[in-house]
Amino acid sequence: MLAEQFQSQLANTLDEIKTAGLYKSERKIASAQDAEVTLEDGRRVINMCSNNYLGLSNHPEVCDAARSAISSHGFGLASVRFICGTQTLHRQLEEALSEFLGTEDTILYPSCFDANGGLFETILTAEDAVISDALNHASIIDGIRLCKAQRHRYDHLDMASLEQELIKADENGVRHKMIVTDGAFSMDGDIAPLDEIKALAIKYNAYIFIDECHATGFMGPEGKGTDTHFGVEVDIINSTLGKALGGGTGGYTSGSQEVIDTLRQKARPYLFSNSLAPAMVGACIKVFDMLNTDASFVETIRNNTHLFRDRMEDAGFTLSGNRDHPICPVMLGDAKLASRMADAMLERGV
Repeated sequence: MLAEQFQSQLANTLDEIKTAGLYKSERKIASAQDAEVTLEDGRRVINMCSNNYLGLSNHPEVCDAARSAISSHGFGLASVRFICGTQTLHRQLEEALSEFLGTEDTILYPSCFDANGGLFETILTAEDAVISDALNHASIIDGIRLCKAQRHRYDHLDMASLEQELIKADENGVRHKMIVTDGAFSMDGDIAPLDEIKALAIKYNAYIFIDECHATGFMGPEGKGTDTHFGVEVDIINSTLGKALGGGTGGYTSGSQEVIDTLRQKARPYLFSNSLAPAMVGACIKVFDMLNTDASFVETIRNNTHLFRDRMEDAGFTLSGNRDHPICPVMLGDAKLASRMADAMLERGV
């Protein structure tokens, strides 16, 4: 009887999601990720919803590097890093990331969700405070929930609200304050004003953490991130290898030597998760070789973003977000309408 009640409750919840027009159906792709993909039924359609920002997910050089890494280092490691799961490839990628980002060291994780889950509880205590943007990614929210630090939330991109929360943290007599924000926000395409955040961090003696999943590889003059877009330095950077940087799996934390060394000793997702597969690591090493020698990747996505925004606005659509970011939300004002429009676009090959 209890099992029937439980199943009935779940069924009711699913019905509510469907009634609200928010039920998520998976559309199966029968080809590699690309600007055009083949669906399960054989149709070729234009793909406008991937995070494959630089078009590297199916790039021949990246795929060749993955195959080469499998040949030299195998398919998987069946181990965590500190037992027998660290290969020369892992340190090569961590060093390449540190050089690219201008940090002292980097630690790899199976995903950026794991990186966000491992950071806050490892380096912050009940004596500290986290001041977090109200629209931060779910993985940041979940990571903060795991730590014992005081939690403050400021209104999205609102610097007056951020300052008020910094003042409250000081009034509570905390030891360290960490401002936590996405560099670029995944749903709206807007960008955290890191120049203003940096000024407040200096004023109130706070640290800055940014999640760069939707910025690494293409934001800033050389694609090195939101901090370089504003020309400021931040303290800790988390990001993913699973979007612009080849679209595979993996994430990382990059920052000072002390932060990274502490994470290697104490971060639970690092200590208790299998090492990143050699194919992913070898492919990403190749990605950084490409980004360091070819500026066209960054230039192309920026030009395409401006072209798309200009043409859509000329056609009468309302777009939100930052003009320089390739997340270009088309605002329809109704969730059901958006779902129906997506279905209609698919019928037309998009």
